[in-house]
Formats: sequence, structure tokens, C-alpha cells
Amino acid sequence: MKTTKSGFKKDLTKTQISSTAYPKDNLRISLHWLLDSRATAEELMGLRPGEVFVHRNIANVVNTLDMSSTAVIEYAVSHLKVKHIIVCGHYGCGGVKAAMTPQNLGLLNPWLRNIRDVYRLHQSELDAIENEDERYNRLIELNVQEQAINVIKMACVQERYIDEHYPIVHGWVFDLKTGKLKDLEIDFEKILHDIQKIYNLTDSDWNMSKRENKNLVENTTK
Repeated sequence: MKTTKSGFKKDLTKTQISSTAYPKDNLRISLHWLLDSRATAEELMGLRPGEVFVHRNIANVVNTLDMSSTAVIEYAVSHLKVKHIIVCGHYGCGGVKAAMTPQNLGLLNPWLRNIRDVYRLHQSELDAIENEDERYNRLIELNVQEQAINVIKMACVQERYIDEHYPIVHGWVFDLKTGKLKDLEIDFEKILHDIQKIYNLTDSDWNMSKRENKNLVENTTK
């Protein structure tokens, strides 16, 4: 894993914001962000307003039954033509913590079940971690990984990737204590190898190469 310090831009004036907001030629990143208001995506990545198309929800879940998430990704991929999609979680995520707790949370139960499913998929690894905080942080990372895989399962992502080798999907975690973004450097080529035939929605034998999953976090925070 590589860790890169986030770069913060100076405050922009209203004139600068209005003239730079959503410049289509520069909008190259779609960010599926967790529900946390303590830092904005542009600030953390050292980018100008409008250079990142952001969608936020609890625990950065990408559920293909959630029309809000899928519509945002479809729009970013098919219309804005973003080159990178980032699923970004953060250590200390309350949604992931709630999913680790055996309690009835009412309407949140179906949503948190997505995270509990991540725990089920990686139960052997997680149960082997004795320290609760370390296990909690690892679940946060694995949740980012599984939600990034859910992005790759979408037809719009697969079809455009075959034609243009974009968008490239990344998994990041933000550390609130250090102010740093961590690129999890997920090897999708390896992970998807055994499940490619199940989730492939095209007639092409493709895979998201690790070589193309470059360390975007360093490039955006310089």
C-alpha cells in the first residue's frame, strides 16, 4: 500500500469558483465518497472545484439496486467520460462500525447488510485479527475493495473500458488522524480472474489490468 500526503489548495474567490466549476474538459474523476463532511474531495486531492464529480453515501456502498449510485456512475462514465472512478472510505467510518455491532438499526439494516456481506466474504481473514481496532480498519479497507468491484460489475464501465481502457477504478482510504489518503493498490486483475465469467456483461474477454491501475493518489496530490 502507498500512502500519500494530501495537498490542500488555498481558498478560491467566488469569481474563480464560478469560472472553474465543472469544466467538462478537466472533469476526469468520479469519486464515490463516504458520508463525511470533515473534508471535501477537492481539498484532499489538491484539485479545483468541479474537477471531481462526487457521490456520497453511508459507508461508500455501491449497490446495483440503488438507483442513486448507479445513475451517478452511469452519468459519469457515459456522459462526463471520466477516466477514473475512485471508491474512497475513511478509517473510523461509523457505518462500518455499526455493521460490526449486533443490533437492530431499523431502516439502516438493509443498507448495513451490504457491509455485513463483506465481512462474510472475508470472515476467515477478519476473525484472525485479534485486535478489534485493526479488524475494524481492515473491514473498512475490504469494504472499499468490494464496492470497487461492484463498480466494475456495471455494464457501462465494462463496455467503455473495452473501447477506451477507461475508466480505471481505484480504492482509497482517508485517514482522518493523519490527513493522508492511502491507495489500497487493489489488484483487480488477480481478484477478478476467477469471477470474470460470472460478471462479464460483454462478448469480450477483458480484465482491468493492474498495469493500468496507476497510483492516481500521488498524481492528484502533488
